[in-house]
Amino acid sequence: MKLTIQSIHFDAADHLKEYIQRKTEKLDTFFDRITDGEVFLKLQNEIKGANKLVEMHLRVPGETIIVSKQGATFEEATDLAVDTLKTQVLKYKSKLQAKA
Repeated sequence: MKLTIQSIHFDAADHLKEYIQRKTEKLDTFFDRITDGEVFLKLQNEIKGANKLVEMHLRVPGETIIVSKQGATFEEATDLAVDTLKTQVLKYKSKLQAKA
């Protein structure tokens, strides 16, 4: 899956980008027709603690699945977002199979 990672108003470290890439590639095991995705990393300075926001856009045929999660670290927020994406992808896949 082709994945674009954008960090808003800061430069993300390479190990963070690799971590996100590794985690999102696992979604291909649940649904092999994912075309591409975008990840937006944002820092929310007005919030203390869980101020890291990860927003993921995953394109599947005919639809875009969007998930946004916050955490104390980008890794934590990524894990939460990927878990939610997994659920959404499985729902989408079962919806497609029900139509067929």
